[in-house]
Amino acid sequence: MSRGSGGGYDRHITIFSPEGRLFQVEYAFKAVKAAGITSIGVRGKDSVCVVTQKKVPDKLLDQSSVSHLFPVTKYLGLLATGMTADSRSLVTQARNEAAEFRFQYGYEMPADILAKWIADKSQVYTQHAYMRPLGVVAMVLGMDEERGPLLYKCDPAGHFYGHKATSAGMKEQEAINFLEKKMKENPAFTYDETVQTAISALQSVLQEDFKATEIEVGVVRAENPIFRCLETEEIEEHLTAISERD
Repeated sequence: MSRGSGGGYDRHITIFSPEGRLFQVEYAFKAVKAAGITSIGVRGKDSVCVVTQKKVPDKLLDQSSVSHLFPVTKYLGLLATGMTADSRSLVTQARNEAAEFRFQYGYEMPADILAKWIADKSQVYTQHAYMRPLGVVAMVLGMDEERGPLLYKCDPAGHFYGHKATSAGMKEQEAINFLEKKMKENPAFTYDETVQTAISALQSVLQEDFKATEIEVGVVRAENPIFRCLETEEIEEHLTAISERD
């Protein structure tokens, strides 16, 4: 009847298969995994940390121009796993939305409101034939004055949840299994423990030791709630601490 396994039901995003599945949305999840990158986010007592692989596909590329970490506002960070072009488009729109929120309400957009906006947008893309879903899983991190550190994950289907720790990308399930063991006792991680747990989780599931240039680390801390990406030297310090600990 048609190419592929969808039996013709994967031609349009708006058509359910007889089993009640939307194949195009499922393919969007596969596109995220096909990017070949694994990302991890961990929430501590007074900080949030996200870590992802940094793969530079071409030796001639300027390394500093390859990144999956984006500041949405000064205080909100977004880690995009999946198709980079899609994520840049999403971040541009998210920045506009956050600026609009700041102008309208007079205070910075909280992480959960941004996550909800991204999820609402993704959900609408599963209903209309003129837009395909974005091949991106977005992790949003920030500090909240009332609720402390926040980590949210939004997927192409329009789900969004707050997490103590989470993962996205190629080795997502293995990373989640590792993190579940780590977070079982509800530990109140310090800033250093949060960063090192995230990095060691990534090392564990990919079974390799990274150089500081091969990963990207984004953090937000209670004492200084500005989102920032760690410098190579800082990442190196954490990698040394992990190898000494092990």
